[in-house]
Amino acid sequence: MDKVVATALEAVADVPDGASLAVGGFGLSGVPNVLIGALYERGVAGLSVVSNNCGAMESGLAVLLAAGRIARVTGSYIGANKEFARQYLAGELEVELIPQGTLAERLRAGGAGIPAFYTPAGVGTQVADGGLPWRYDGEGGVALASPPKEVREFDGTEYVLERGIRTDFALVRAAKGDRHGNLVFNKSSRNFNPLAAMAGRVTVAEVEELVEPGEIDPDAVHLPGIFVQRVLALTPEQAADKKIEQRTVRS
Repeated sequence: MDKVVATALEAVADVPDGASLAVGGFGLSGVPNVLIGALYERGVAGLSVVSNNCGAMESGLAVLLAAGRIARVTGSYIGANKEFARQYLAGELEVELIPQGTLAERLRAGGAGIPAFYTPAGVGTQVADGGLPWRYDGEGGVALASPPKEVREFDGTEYVLERGIRTDFALVRAAKGDRHGNLVFNKSSRNFNPLAAMAGRVTVAEVEELVEPGEIDPDAVHLPGIFVQRVLALTPEQAADKKIEQRTVRS
């Protein structure tokens, strides 16, 4: 039951080239930076990443993206990541953009063993009808577009069929975790981390505070250890290393 591993490199040692990864985080909050850094150090490439966004400010997945290690991104938000936009428009990167709530539910559904579900989000748009640019040809044209999806009517309202997402691995960051893999997330880092963890066949969690089993009130557990295979305890320096994407202050 003790799922703690000694180092980040050990935690991701079996992630191969071409693997699919669900990666937690919301903006720069709750991003598993240490595990991502270990993947970078190992030189893993050709990754298919599922995440709300792809990092920024040379942080998070932006580290792997800038190194050309990511082949495909499934997410909701490009944001201020100029390198992400450049690679996408240049045809170097395949990108599937998904409405944010749909992405969250696709991850949750995959983790819950639900193969697909119907949602009204995207009906009447290219999300349902197909034609969203997944890959550009580098000259302004579309090399690969999204296919149409099944649309069905329920009680007079149309819904589009969306598939649940399962990935080979998941990387997440928690504020607190025990040796059995039970996790607690802090504020907005809870938005996608539990869902990403559920979607991974092998889930690795880096935790800012490692506690012994029983020290977390069962009612306070945000993600039960059944979804987590490995736990990495961060050093105080690693736990404190957090960036702010847009710093707003008052004089």
